[in-house]
Amino acid sequence: MHDFGGRVLWLTGANGVISREIARIFLCLGAFCVLTDLDETGIKDFARELDSTEERVVGIKQDAGKSVDADAVAAEINRRFGKLDFLVTSAGLYRDQMIHDMTDEQWKLSTAVNLDGVFFTCRAAIPLLAKGGAVVNVASVAGHCGSYNHSSYATSKGGVLTFTRSLALELAPDVRVNAVSPGLIDTPMVKTLLEKQGQQLIASTPLKRMGRPQEVAQTVAYLCSDWASFITGETVHINGGRYIAS
Repeated sequence: MHDFGGRVLWLTGANGVISREIARIFLCLGAFCVLTDLDETGIKDFARELDSTEERVVGIKQDAGKSVDADAVAAEINRRFGKLDFLVTSAGLYRDQMIHDMTDEQWKLSTAVNLDGVFFTCRAAIPLLAKGGAVVNVASVAGHCGSYNHSSYATSKGGVLTFTRSLALELAPDVRVNAVSPGLIDTPMVKTLLEKQGQQLIASTPLKRMGRPQEVAQTVAYLCSDWASFITGETVHINGGRYIAS
């Protein structure tokens, strides 16, 4: 098992299904966890569920699309811990929306959360990142191949992939930066998609099943661990082979 004892995680979008699994794994491995989410009540309740003493886990409200929120969280991390070892950007907005029906405001909101939010959070975190630290941005298979009815989401995630490679160059050699691209993972986010074409999607996945949130979380933990010490600027696909089969 990896040892994250004494190390500090900042996890955005932490009230989501996959993010909750990430938080549980990092806590189990010994990390202090700063969990942020737009849902302030939800994230504070989850933080207390993980650690009733609130000594190792803290929940903070963060609107990913607002740079001031990222700066405020960074200031609180600096006050509490004086450093940051791991940053995982997992906040996301996934909505069904055809391009011809999309308003300016809908496009801007999606890109604000899914792309701008990654930039805002990473920028705020950079001064705190300790040598040997790691950043993992949660992208999506949609960022590689596009997605029908989800153009703003796919476009934003494509930007996250490019941003990840650029950040890896800028933070090397002291901090590693990678991304993960989940595919069809068993979460409420894909419920509508499954209702429409679930059987087809699973049939076209070489491993013939959906992924589990824990499988994404375990990959994120691996990328933050010393076992991935010579990996940076890369994207790990977590989609049962669907990307190569498409």
